[in-house]
This record gives sequence, C-alpha cells and structure tokens, in this order.
Amino acid sequence: MHNKKSILAGLIALALLAGCSQGDHQSQARSGLNLANMDTGVKPGDDFFRYANGRWLASAQIPDDRPADGAFYTLRDKSLADVRTLIEALPKDAPQGSEDQQIRDFYASYLDQQTRDARGMSPLRPLLAELDKVSDSQSLARALARAGKVGGNAPFGFWIGPDAKAPSQYIVNLGQSGLGLPDRDYYLKTDAASVNLRRQYQQHIATMLGRAGEDDANTQAAQIVALEAAIARIQWDKVALRDREKSYNKLATGELGRLAPHIDWQSYLAEAGIAHQRQLILGQPGYLQALDALMAQTPTTQWRSYLKWQLISDYAPYLDGETDRANFAFFGTTLSGTPKQRAPWERALAVLDAHLGEAVGKRYVAQYFPPEAKARMEQLVENLRTAYGQSIEELDWMSPDTKRQAREKLAKFRPKIGYPDKWRDYSGIRVEPDDLVGNLMRARAFEYQESLDRLGTPVDKDLWYMSPQTVNAYYNPSNNEIVFPAAILQPPFFDMAADDAVNYGAIGGVIGHEMGHGFDDQGAKSDGDGVLRDWWTAQDLKEFRFRTSRLVAQYNRFEPIDGQFVNGQFTLGENIGDLGGLTIAHKAYEISLAGKEAPVLDGFTGEQRFFLGWAQVWKGKYRPELMQMLLASDPHSPPEYRVNGVVPNIPAFYEAFNIDPQDKLYLAPAKRVKIW
Repeated sequence: MHNKKSILAGLIALALLAGCSQGDHQSQARSGLNLANMDTGVKPGDDFFRYANGRWLASAQIPDDRPADGAFYTLRDKSLADVRTLIEALPKDAPQGSEDQQIRDFYASYLDQQTRDARGMSPLRPLLAELDKVSDSQSLARALARAGKVGGNAPFGFWIGPDAKAPSQYIVNLGQSGLGLPDRDYYLKTDAASVNLRRQYQQHIATMLGRAGEDDANTQAAQIVALEAAIARIQWDKVALRDREKSYNKLATGELGRLAPHIDWQSYLAEAGIAHQRQLILGQPGYLQALDALMAQTPTTQWRSYLKWQLISDYAPYLDGETDRANFAFFGTTLSGTPKQRAPWERALAVLDAHLGEAVGKRYVAQYFPPEAKARMEQLVENLRTAYGQSIEELDWMSPDTKRQAREKLAKFRPKIGYPDKWRDYSGIRVEPDDLVGNLMRARAFEYQESLDRLGTPVDKDLWYMSPQTVNAYYNPSNNEIVFPAAILQPPFFDMAADDAVNYGAIGGVIGHEMGHGFDDQGAKSDGDGVLRDWWTAQDLKEFRFRTSRLVAQYNRFEPIDGQFVNGQFTLGENIGDLGGLTIAHKAYEISLAGKEAPVLDGFTGEQRFFLGWAQVWKGKYRPELMQMLLASDPHSPPEYRVNGVVPNIPAFYEAFNIDPQDKLYLAPAKRVKIW
C-alpha cells in the first residue's frame, strides 16, 4: 500500500432509496441499461461479460493516453474535467498562504514547463550531493531514512498507522520495499520476455543516471539491477504479504539490532525521527534478516548508486521535459503499453490530489455534491447492512456464536460518505508558482511531520485516505469503516431516472463489495472494534477456509493472457468481496421490491436487469502490457472475471437467464461457492 500503486477497480455510486415505491416511479423509469453496448448474439450462459458489453468490446479503441478504457475511466475523466473548471476559476489575487493560492500556484508550477526545462536536473543536485557523502554504515543508515522523508525508495521503510491489535493507538510499522519494477516476480522470471524487459530497465536506468551527470552510468545501472534482483529474491511474495497475522510482529525497537546488526539503527531511527518509540510492528522479520546479510556483502558505493537512481526515478516526472519523457517511455509505454502521456493539466491535477487533496475536495463537494446525495447514499448503505444481517442469520454453515460476533461487527460498520467531517489544514505548506520540485519537497516534509505528530495521540477516526474527487472506495479494517468519496456517487454508475434493478446490481453490488471486505479472508480477522483477533469458532473457521479455497480454485483456471493465469489466492479478498457484494445486493433488491413484481423494461425482467447492471459496471478493456502488470501486482481480478467468475455462483442468475448444463458458465449446484 505504501510503495505500490495499482489501478483500483472499486467502483461505487449513488443508488435509489432502499425502500422506495415500485409504483409510478418504476412504470415511468427507463431500464438504465446501455443496450448499444450489448451483444445479444452471445448466450448469457456462455459469456455474460460479452453478452452485456460485447459490442463495445469489439468496437472501442483505447485512447493513446490510457493503458485501459471502460466505465471507470469515463467517470474519472468527468471528475478531472470538473476539478479543472474549479481550479481555473480560482481568483488570481488570492491572499498568500490561502488554500486558493496554494491550489492555484501548485497547479501553475506543474504547467510551467519553461521554468522546469531551464532548471533541468538542478533541483535534485543538493540531494544527490548528500548521497555522494555516503561512505560508511552510519551515513548509509541516515540516507536510507532520508529517502522516506524527501523521496526515493529504500530496501525497507516505515509508516505510521493504527496498531492492528490496539487500533485506538498509532504505532510505527516497518516493512519491505525497494524495487523499481512493479513486483518481485519481474526480477525472478527467466523467460525471454522477462529477460528483455530487465535489459530495457537497465538501459533506462543508465539513461537517467547519464542525464544526472553520473560517471560510468552503464556499470552503475548493471549493479543497480543486480542489487534490486537480490532484494527481490529475499522478499516475501504478494500472497504472503496479504496475511495480516503473519505481518504483525510487535517487538521492542532495540530488537532491530539483534535481527539486523549490520544496519546502524541508532542513526536510522534518529534521522527518521522515531528514536523515542519503544515498540514497532515488523512486517517481514525473515526478509530483514536476509537483507542484513545482503547489506554486509554489498559495497557502500553500490548502495549509493541505488539510492541516487531511486531518487531520480521518483522526481523524474517533475523535472525537465526530456527527463519526464524518458521516464514515461519506460514506465508508461514499455511497462503498460500506453503510447503517449495524459495532457499536462491532467497530470497537474494528480499532483494536487496527492498533496492538497482535501483543499481541492472542499471546493469540489461544494459545487458537485448536494446534501441530498449524501442522505440517499446513507439510506442505501443501511439497506445493504440490513440485507447483510439477514444473510448472516440464514447461513447454514456458521454457528450461533460466530454469527453473533459477525452481526456485532456489521452493526459497528462505520460508513463515510462523500467527504470528511473535518478538513485537513494545509497552511504549513509554502507553495510557489515557479518551483514545482520545491513545492513537492515542502509538501512531503509537511506530510512526513504530520504523520510523526500522530504518534502518542489517539487514532483519528475522522481521517480519510482518499480525497472527495477520487473515483474509488475502500474498507479500512482497523477502523471497521467503509468509505465512499463523492466523485463516484454519480453517473454513469447511478442514474436517478433509471430503474431500481440496474442501480442495485451495478451500485449496490459494489457497495456490498466494500462491506464484504470486512468479511473477506483478511478483513474477517478483525472484530467490530477493528482489533486483529480470532473471533471464530474452530469449526466455523475451518469451514470458511474450505469455502474460500474452492473460490481460489475457480479463479486459478482463468487465463486472461495465454499461459498466464489469475492468482486465485492473491485475488481472494477482492473475489470474496465481489461474490458477497453481488449476493447481498440481490437480497437488498428483493427487499426493496416489498413483494411486488418488477416491470419488464427494454425486454428484460427486473432480475435480468439486476445482473446486467453489475456486468455493465465492469465494462473495460486493457492493453496487454498493463494486463500483465496487473496480474503480477494487482489484487483485483481482471474485469471479465469480476463478471464471469461471480455470476455462476449465484442461483438467481440461473433462474433469470434460464442457464442450463450445456452453457459454458454453468456450475453444478454442488460446485457453486456461497460464503456470505
């Protein structure tokens, strides 16, 4: 989470009131389906994803500045356009230090390409000069700590968050890091394509070091790739990293010296500002021990080269145009297959979202998120909560004791909708209109200190980890909260004039998905207060793991790229969320009908429209390079399997579309997975 970014696929939007009348509204409503996207020549029981989206899949062209396209990107583009309108209307005479001035000038500093070109690599010279001084274990430890403050990457890093077993308190978490490619597997595979990619990566490193004026850039690049590969070999893999229990290892800070004696922890902790912490959570103890041996074997000069590369790579998108383009040529085009960059204004907005997100969000909400939208969303979430409670009560595999604690957890779910109740204060960040890198460094210093200041204080449960203008959503197990930013609570994922069935299928299903993370294979390890503990009976836990193992097996057989399969264990949490979310949304839709029969619209029954609503939410197509990256690093299954992997497990789907044993998606009743 802290050093990886993947395209997130959680899509939520506003839906109709849970108990709204099915009378005049329904008789006048439109279906809400995009009929032009459907390919009804495909049997729904053979390929429901293409039945719902086939014409669009056959004709849509991914724009040159995107690695993918689909419903998510449509809404993202609308959010960006809305924010751009707001920012470009800000007063030019805003007082110095005001949020309007900070937003306007940060945005302007990104777009000031002339100044960026004139300065070239010079904004990084002082930091690179500091790295030139690294000559021993003490100075290396300080340099590793500074990477977490000013930018770059290191073989390990820390972040501050709630203690998973005492979630009312903040604690330091230390974990593995340090790779330039998306996942350790990129360094370990020996097929021709992987070897060629590493060769291109090495050449890219040499190019960037050369731009920084480094001597013998080719030799340094080869050493850096070899060092990153050595780090990759000792790191935990992506499946192991998901295990919240194995990653929770509380120890006295002084124990770090016993585990990794070749690291000067006194210098590291002092430079990082956390020397006063008596305890911390170590994510991967075995990795740290293996890293200690690697550090003892690796000359300091190589670590110096490595840290320079990580720093340059981090800041490359914000330097001169040639450096920016070289960075994109590898990370954008070679890795994800995207031919050209997004427009400068779009990239500028991404920087604003990262560093002044809530200041922008405050203005976004005032313009685009009316109070009635928040009220309707709150009622929908409560309807999904009711349906989830009924489903838990009806489970035939769970004991009364575990059911009671599951219901308690559900009752304590805290929905956050639209925007924070308390906005962040950014007044400590000085922003200049012609100093992009300086603005970034000052913003990072502010954020770093803000995080340190949380230590020793109660956990702030009003804190948000996404801005209101973000098209996404999340579940936070330590706070037992589900969070829905304002930007996704709008069309094309919700249509006030559309029929209930599509809204429940499309939006209710994904809201149920976020709620379902509280009961997935990792979320279910925390109780209603967010405490990481075992609240299951032994038999119930055994049965839960058996059912989830069957879901793993189902997804392991999906092959989006010839010879490359979905990792069912890695994607398990998201797959449980999808299956549980759609199952609960269907129950909520049935509750909303209150015994009445849904109308037939556009030739489809209410049940059919419900499932089509889900399938059309996940309309999407990816470039092959991006798909390969996501298979290696993203815990979400590809869009096709968020449809075709889910619906065969839900009995109502078979009834809605008359699915029979001859259909390709058909699963015999004994093979269908029901968890929640």
